[in-house]
Amino acid sequence: MTASHDPLVQLNDVRIERGGRAILRDVSLSVPRGSITAVLGPSGSGKSTLLAALTGELRPAAGSITLFGQPIPTGSSALREMRRSVGVLLQGNGLLTDLTVAENVALPLRTHTRLPMPVLRRLVDMKLHAVGLLAAADAWPRELSGGMARRVALARALALDPPLMIYDEPLTGLDPIASGVIMSLIQRLNHSLGLTSIIVSHHVHETLPICDQVIAIANGGVVFQGTPAALEASDDPLLRQFLHGQPDGPIPFDAAPRAKVA
Repeated sequence: MTASHDPLVQLNDVRIERGGRAILRDVSLSVPRGSITAVLGPSGSGKSTLLAALTGELRPAAGSITLFGQPIPTGSSALREMRRSVGVLLQGNGLLTDLTVAENVALPLRTHTRLPMPVLRRLVDMKLHAVGLLAAADAWPRELSGGMARRVALARALALDPPLMIYDEPLTGLDPIASGVIMSLIQRLNHSLGLTSIIVSHHVHETLPICDQVIAIANGGVVFQGTPAALEASDDPLLRQFLHGQPDGPIPFDAAPRAKVA
C-alpha cells in the first residue's frame, strides 16, 4: 500500500436522509490519499446514498464531509469545479449511443476545456490506450461488449485526470473474465496515475484482493473499517453473514417498515 495517512475524504458523524427517512446514521470514516478503499454492503444498505453525498448530490442532515481538505461547496459553480476533480464510473456506463467511443471519451474535455483539437485527440488516444481500447476509437457503443463499454466509460471518467475516482458497482452485468479485467485496471491505474479510489460494491470476493481498506455498511451505519485481512478474520456474525452469503443472520431479508410521515 502506497497511501498517505493524510485523508483525501473525511466524514464525521454524518447522517444522510432521503424523503425524511434516515438512510445512514453517525457515519465517520476516512479515505487515505493514494489508497483503494472498498465500500461494501448488501443491497439497500446505503452505498449509493453515500456515493451521492460524496459527489454533493445529497447534503447531510448532520455531520460534515470534506474532500481534498475542504467542505463540499454549496454553490453550483463551486460544486461543478469540485466535481472536475472527482471521476465517477457509473453502473450503467452512460455512454451516448450517437457518439463514437473516441467522441464519448472526448466529451468531458470538450465541455470543461478549450484545448486545441490536436491536443484533445492526443489526450483521448492516451486514455483509450490506458484501458486497452485505442483500436476501438471509431466504434459505436452498440458494437461493444459489456466489458469493453465499461472500459470506455472508465476512460471517459479519467479524461480530466481527477485525483479521486469513485466506482459505482463497477462489476454489474459483467462476466468473470470481464470483471477480472476491470478490477485489474482499477488497481493498475490507481497506482500508475497516483489516484485515490473508492469502489462501491457488493461483489466482495472480486473487490477485496485489490483494496487497501474496507468499509462495510449495514443496518444504517458503518459496521467495519479496516484491512481486507481483518475483515476476513472477523468473527462478527453480521460480517460473516455478508461475506459468506448466508440468508439468515443480523442482516434482515425483509424490508424494514417505512416510518409514517406526518
